[in-house]
Amino acid sequence: MKQAHILIIDDEENLRHMLSVMLGKQGYLTDSAVGGSDALAKLSSNVYDYILCDIRMPDMDGREFLRKAVASGVAAPIIMMTAYGSIDTAVACMQDGAYDFISKPFKQNEIVIVLKKAEERERLKAENRTLRAEVASQGSFYGIVGKNSAMLEIYDQIKRVANLKTTVLIQGESGTGKELVAKALHKSGCRSSRQFVAVNCGAIPENLLEDELFGHQKGAFTGAVISKPGLFEQADQGTLFLDEVGEMPISLQVKLLRVLQEGEIRRLGDIQSKKVDVRVVSATSRDLQSEVSAGRFREDLYFRLNVFSLQLPPLRERIDDIPLLVQQLVRDCSVRIGRVPVPRVAPEVLRRLMAYPWTGNVRELENVLERALVLCNHDQLYDISLPDGLTVEEFQYADDEDLSIKKAERNMEMDLIRKALERTGGNRTHAARILEISHRALLYKLKEYGLENRVL
Repeated sequence: MKQAHILIIDDEENLRHMLSVMLGKQGYLTDSAVGGSDALAKLSSNVYDYILCDIRMPDMDGREFLRKAVASGVAAPIIMMTAYGSIDTAVACMQDGAYDFISKPFKQNEIVIVLKKAEERERLKAENRTLRAEVASQGSFYGIVGKNSAMLEIYDQIKRVANLKTTVLIQGESGTGKELVAKALHKSGCRSSRQFVAVNCGAIPENLLEDELFGHQKGAFTGAVISKPGLFEQADQGTLFLDEVGEMPISLQVKLLRVLQEGEIRRLGDIQSKKVDVRVVSATSRDLQSEVSAGRFREDLYFRLNVFSLQLPPLRERIDDIPLLVQQLVRDCSVRIGRVPVPRVAPEVLRRLMAYPWTGNVRELENVLERALVLCNHDQLYDISLPDGLTVEEFQYADDEDLSIKKAERNMEMDLIRKALERTGGNRTHAARILEISHRALLYKLKEYGLENRVL
């Protein structure tokens, strides 16, 4: 593992020496500078992973150094040190682009903790960049199609929680792909080699759902001629996906809560409990908080299920993903219904699909495309195959040139940069942090899009 290289900037020789020795014992490589000017000279010819900088220095104070380092595109997190610290100074340095702030005198473990936090943040940022690059090149993530910024955030959240046993509640409108997200959580985590078991809690009658989840012993009821394991046992060491968990009857909610609390189940008719190691992921299109208020869902179960929440965006909020989705769904539907060769999609069809509000989300889009493929008699999918509700007169849509994915991505990127700068009052360093790109990359994009002077 590569040793992190730290630049220590302070005009006090004793402090520089003390920090160098202390950090060296922690496995860090160190270099030192006697002031801001000396540090800038070193940065011109060396790359550092982290920078520790005093604020009070004679030739160039730390805040001036910070501004110049950030303006020159230094990517290393800068941690400010001062014996004259105040909240105002801390806030000012953070606004100027400092990663953190620590007051002298400090204990050894204090500065090590700050550095470890910075390391973890940089690791997560690197993972996020890798993830976004993978999605950008493939257009999908474990079967989920989409490169919209909202979907990239979902992918990032999935990666963060995939290896944990934490319960996850996936929320979103019907048809947004909640089961696909549950499968992605399973496939991208440490349980991927084990079973992924799914059950729709609203599709099974109450008297059968308990047996389905927990199983039964032979003789537990009339017709129970053999013992049968439930879905919790089938999913042992793996993942159990409870779809439409908001439909679960109150009587079963109590038993589900006990499983989550105790990690054990009891089959119907059995007198002994059995330990299970199951990662529970649930989903709902209902507003569970409203269901709790109405007394239809247990509050304690809601908190147990909602340890980590994923909110899926509706399709109308990620219109730029429709060309990718159409491409994938047309291919999948053609294979499923035996349509060979796979038809191309005419531009006017794509225009109409991008203009439609899609209240049924991706599921509705898939159904429309499958129906169109059945009706299509050509090697290209024309608008005549679309349902009457998708007529051109009903919707406004863009010209052909606006269907360019590259142009849509460019426009979206420009819009995000404008919004980030508005939110930060023109602070480019803070904006780059929100956008999760380097300060240098933001400056390049501002120049590329001609936004250098118009968005401050």
